[in-house]
Amino acid sequence: MENWYDYPQYFDMVFRDETAAEVRFFEAAFKRYMKTMPRRLLEPGCGSGRLVGAMASRGYDVTGLDLSQPMLDYLKRRLVRRKLDATLVLGDMTEMSFRRRFDAAFCTFNTFRHLTTQASALSHLRSVADALRPGGIYILGFHCIPLDADEESDERWTACHGGTKVHVTLKVIDFNRSQRIETLRASIKAVTRTGQIHRVRSEFPLRLYTISQVKQLFAKVADQFEVAQAFDFDYDIDCPRRIDNDLCDAVFVLRRRAF
Repeated sequence: MENWYDYPQYFDMVFRDETAAEVRFFEAAFKRYMKTMPRRLLEPGCGSGRLVGAMASRGYDVTGLDLSQPMLDYLKRRLVRRKLDATLVLGDMTEMSFRRRFDAAFCTFNTFRHLTTQASALSHLRSVADALRPGGIYILGFHCIPLDADEESDERWTACHGGTKVHVTLKVIDFNRSQRIETLRASIKAVTRTGQIHRVRSEFPLRLYTISQVKQLFAKVADQFEVAQAFDFDYDIDCPRRIDNDLCDAVFVLRRRAF
């Protein structure tokens, strides 16, 4: 069994269609929830760097941090190919330390849920807060489970780029509500232009959050962050959402409090 995070080219293809909408949302959120437009940005858990590259191409000074060296190597090649600059850091998103503060940060598509304990989640949020200047925002997106969540579910989709077609299946293979952990199996079948087939399958745990549990978590860092607004994965800045049990695909805009 291989780790799909060791194949950033596939990982990148799977999520690249979301990039444009996320970038538009980031910049709209900067204008709405910050007093001045940011320059220095941080993405903890940057993965293959699709967002690092997109924001760097728009003139931002971007730092991407990730635990995966293959992901960062792929991102470095992307930046070189596009003649872009960004700072890349191999590190743990629960224990970040930077010499200069950032104006804003973002972390989307469930990266946050890889932190499978409350201690690691809190450590991450406090680490981001320490890295942000007062008034800076943290855009944090992840799935929350409805109260009647189906414990057996799977998603399938296909992505294509450069002559390669990637078929993806995400399947929940274990769901433990009491321990707040679900285990996913990610299966990838990549077919190249020449017909070569590569299969990758990996399994990993993610932390479960109900909206009530999200509120409890944010309350523990209320001395550092205020919740400015919530949205969903439609990334429509003009359609904020109530933070209630109907919000499943959640995007939270957290604002760093003044010292």
